[in-house]
Amino acid sequence: MQISLIAAVSSMPSSSWPPQKQDGNYVIGKNNQLVWRLPADMKYFREITEGHHVLMGRKNFLSIPQKFRPLVNRTNIIATHNKDFLKSPDQSCKVVHSIEEGISFSKQNNETELFIIGGGEIYSQTINLATKLYITWVHSAFGGDTFFPEINFLLWKEIFRQDFQVDEKHNFAYSFCVYEKIL
Repeated sequence: MQISLIAAVSSMPSSSWPPQKQDGNYVIGKNNQLVWRLPADMKYFREITEGHHVLMGRKNFLSIPQKFRPLVNRTNIIATHNKDFLKSPDQSCKVVHSIEEGISFSKQNNETELFIIGGGEIYSQTINLATKLYITWVHSAFGGDTFFPEINFLLWKEIFRQDFQVDEKHNFAYSFCVYEKIL
C-alpha cells in the first residue's frame, strides 16, 4: 500500500525553487482553519482522494465544516488519543488511537493508496513513511500557526507540475505538484 501526503502549503514567490522553510513558507493553517480560499484546490483534493482511505488527526477532522464531514466517498480515519471521541458507530469514520493503527486498518481493508490529510502533527509523524506527496503550493506568504514539515528535496523527485495564475476565483497563484520518494 502506498502512503501519500496531500496538502496545500504556502510558498513565498521567489526565484529559488523548490521553496525552503522560512518565514511565510510551509504554512498550512491558522486557528485550525485554512488561511486561503482556492476552489480549484478543493476540487483537486476531492478528485485525488475519492474512493480512498483518508487519515487525519482529530483537530483536523473537527476543522472540516460540519456539512462536509465526514468526507463523502472516502473512509475517514481519525487518529486521536481521546478514547471517547465519536463513540457512535458511523460506517464512514474509523477512530484509531495511533497512526500505526490507522495504517494497519487501511492495509487490512486492501487500500491501495492511503492519504494523510493533516494536520501539522500528523504530517510531521508520517512524512518519513510516505512515498508520494501531493502538494498544492500557494504562492504567497501567510501568517499561521500550523506548518507542513520541511521537504528534503534531495529525497523527492517532482513527477508532475501544473501552474495557475490569479483569476476571478483565486486570489493567489498556485501550483499542483506531485513528488515521488527517491528510493
